[in-house]
Amino acid sequence: MIFSTVSRAVSFQGNASAFQSALKGTPVLIAAALVVIYIILGVLYENAVHPITILSTLPSAGIGALLLLMALHIDLAMTALLGIILLIGIVKKNGIMLVDFALDAERNEGLKPEESITKACLLRFRPILMTTMAALLGAVPLAVGTGTGAELRQPLGYTIIGGLALSQILTPFTTPIVYLHLDRLSAMLKRMRRDRSTPDLAGAQAT
Repeated sequence: MIFSTVSRAVSFQGNASAFQSALKGTPVLIAAALVVIYIILGVLYENAVHPITILSTLPSAGIGALLLLMALHIDLAMTALLGIILLIGIVKKNGIMLVDFALDAERNEGLKPEESITKACLLRFRPILMTTMAALLGAVPLAVGTGTGAELRQPLGYTIIGGLALSQILTPFTTPIVYLHLDRLSAMLKRMRRDRSTPDLAGAQAT
């Protein structure tokens, strides 16, 4: 009884308490960032489906960052969390480049979704690789740097490197799959709406 009372009374103080309180708001901030990005992309594309395709590139970046931190036995510090938030802005441009090119090919060249996303992956691979490598190599000095404060910068560098590396490997394979499945879902929903509206129009004309 005494031990249980003491354990309930124990709490973190100082830096540990500040870090614990900061962690509580992090999921809310990430969720809010994703919602804002979804709304902006939805307005730009005038579509509710394609922003999901773009956001589908983000889980691989987060997983890559966490795997590298775990492999190197580095704690998930506040700078590592900042790196994960930075990855949201860096990685989603891969999806934007693929989806934007595929939609343009469908509208202007009359290609089918399978043909358009395949062409996007082939022609946009080099620009995606170039921008990803530029950001990844820019984080190398943070990861391997030494000196005063290096232990604070290293989690940020490793987070960016791990997230970008795994995202670059998986994005050319996962994004086309998500794009095609969501395109079929969107087409199915449009057919269902059209089938629902057709009987209503027929009944209105009959009356």
